[in-house]
Formats: sequence, structure tokens, C-alpha cells
Amino acid sequence: MIENLINEFYKLISQYIKNIFDIPEDIQGILSFKIFSNQLVDWMSAFIVFLIIYLLRKQLIKFLEYILKTISEKFENPLGVKFFKIFNEPIKWKILLIGFNASYGVLEFSQAIDKIVYDLNGSLNYLIVAWIIILFLEFLHNFYTYKYDQDNVVDLKDTLVKFGVRLFKIITIVIIFILLLQTWGYDIRGLLASLGLAGMAVALAAKDTARHLFGSIMIFTDSPFKVGDWIKTPDVEGTIEDIGMRSTRVRTFAQALVSVPNGNLADSAILNWSKMDRRRIKMTLGLTYSTTSTQMQNILKDIRELLHNDEDIHPQTIYVYFSEFNDSSLDVFCYFFTKTVKWGEFMAVRERIYLEFMRIVEQNGASFAFPSQSIYIEENNSIQKDENVYE
Repeated sequence: MIENLINEFYKLISQYIKNIFDIPEDIQGILSFKIFSNQLVDWMSAFIVFLIIYLLRKQLIKFLEYILKTISEKFENPLGVKFFKIFNEPIKWKILLIGFNASYGVLEFSQAIDKIVYDLNGSLNYLIVAWIIILFLEFLHNFYTYKYDQDNVVDLKDTLVKFGVRLFKIITIVIIFILLLQTWGYDIRGLLASLGLAGMAVALAAKDTARHLFGSIMIFTDSPFKVGDWIKTPDVEGTIEDIGMRSTRVRTFAQALVSVPNGNLADSAILNWSKMDRRRIKMTLGLTYSTTSTQMQNILKDIRELLHNDEDIHPQTIYVYFSEFNDSSLDVFCYFFTKTVKWGEFMAVRERIYLEFMRIVEQNGASFAFPSQSIYIEENNSIQKDENVYE
């Protein structure tokens, strides 16, 4: 539609140039002079309109930006203007191409030249489309990086987004290349058959790689860990050091670096210790059988008060109970959580709590039990007691 309007505009300009100010016959003869089967006046009118379009394209871009800005402000979303500015250059070239097509449309050439110009025009259109698609993919990647980097998300997500952008760029380039070949009359059936066979060979050869790639996508979807997390799987335990497209590198506590294929990780149960919001302490205190019920009640009371009032102990889950008459001890079951999840801080808190338990038992006149065995020997109608104590 735009090209038709420009063609009509060309005709008006051409007619205007021919009739302007009663041009003398000798001048009209010059204007009627033909170059490549077209009169000079047609060349002049085509050039003038193309020049006008070339000079007005920036103003046209600004006008479109103004419209998008108005709409964006109405909906309180500035993304529209930013989105449009990315495509300024390909839009400018598309406007010039429209101007060229309209200029060429009012001129007459041989079929051979028409065929070349037609193929060239189609090729340029394909290249502009590819340019716009690539710019759009880069826009999506930059937008994703800006939005999600603020949340410190799993590094694998950014890796997969980069991979996806590159993959779609390659696909776009391949498709445009095939279309260009088809536009210029090359038979692409053999090329497509070759690509199909090559694709099958690559798929068979890269079967494991594809499995690990899909494993990476599963890790990206579920987000079970990120760099710096402490994880444990049936195969490895350590800190995540790097997450790649094919494998994840884990630094073990022996400082060895283990590369685990992402396909294996996706199929394994992953225990992420770093995802804990608290760390558990589960233990049993064994007191001697010489401990009285009053002492036991006081010890239980003091331990409960200690845990409930300690700032490093999570107050939500605290269980302290006299749980069992064991073979050689009276057992007190203790179950609680520390607020910190860092290993070093957890060890320090646990050590301090254990020392407090010892102090409470000592203050209440009781003592800890250890494995022991009592042997009774019956002799001459009397019972002699012999105790062997061991650790």
C-alpha cells in the first residue's frame, strides 16, 4: 500500500516537472532524452522522491517514537520506547528499501535486470528480518540479565539463556541462508538432505551430550542449587564451584574438584544443606542410675530454660524429655535447632551448649553414665557383688 502511494506521488512529480513554468521545447527535449529506456524526467522524479524519503526517514522515526512514548506513558510502561529504539537502524534501512522499490517501480528495464533487482530486493528483505530477529534475541537476553541478576538467581539460568540466544541466532542465520540460496535460484533439496543426514549423525554421536543438556534444563527449571551451595548426592558431597552446560564442578571437603555430568545430577536425589534455615542438634544425655527423680526434674527444667533463653537456639522446636531407662543409664532426649546454618558457627554454638549441659548436670549433683556391667556371684548362701566397670 505504501509503495502504491509513493508510485502515485512519483507520477504527480513527473507530471509537475514536465508542465512547470512552460518549459521551452529544447529543455523539454532534454527532459525527454532516454537513458536505459527511461526519460530523464522519470529519473529526476524518482531521484527527488527518493531524496525526500531519505531526508524524512529520521523525522518518521521520531514521529513513531513519539506515538509509542505517548502510548507507553498512558499505560505507565516505558518498555515500548526502549524496545522500538533497538530496531531504529533496520527500520531506517527498510524505509530506504521501500523508497528504492517505489523508485524502481516507475522505471522500465529489461526482464533480466528486473529479475536481478527482484532477487536483490528479496535478499535485502531477508537480511533485514534476520537483523531484527537477532536484535530482538539480544534484547530479551539483556532484559533477562538486568531483571534477574538483581535476585542472585542460579548462574545456570544465565548460561542457558545465553545458549538459547546463540542457538536461535544460528537457526536464524541458517534459515536466512537457505532462503537466500532459494531466492537466487539454487536447488536446496540436496543441501537439506545433507543437513538431515548430518543432523542424524550428530544426534547419534551426541546422545550423551543431549542427555546432559536436558539435565541442565531440568536443573534450570527446578533450581536445586546455586554456586556456593553445599550439596550431597549419592556420588559426591561438597560445595558447588561452577555450573556449566554439560557438567557441574563440585569442590569436596578434601579440596578435590569433581566434575559431575548434569544428566547424572538431574537423575539423583540432591541434599542441599545450604537451603536449611536452621541446623539440627539431636542427642541423648545418659545419666547414672544414682540420679534421683528430683535431680532429674531439676536437670530437665534447667536445660529447657537454657535452650528457650539462648539467642542462638531457634525457639520454635525444642524437645527435652526423660526418654528411657537404658541398660546402664537414664536417658534424656534433646532435640533442637540452631539459628545459624554456617558450619563453623554451628560447631561453636553446639560446643557452648554441650558445656552448659555439663555444668547443669554438675550443679545438680548428678553425673554422666558410661557403659557398665554388674556381676553377682552366689556362694555359701550369700551374695557377693563384684562390679567390673569399663569404658
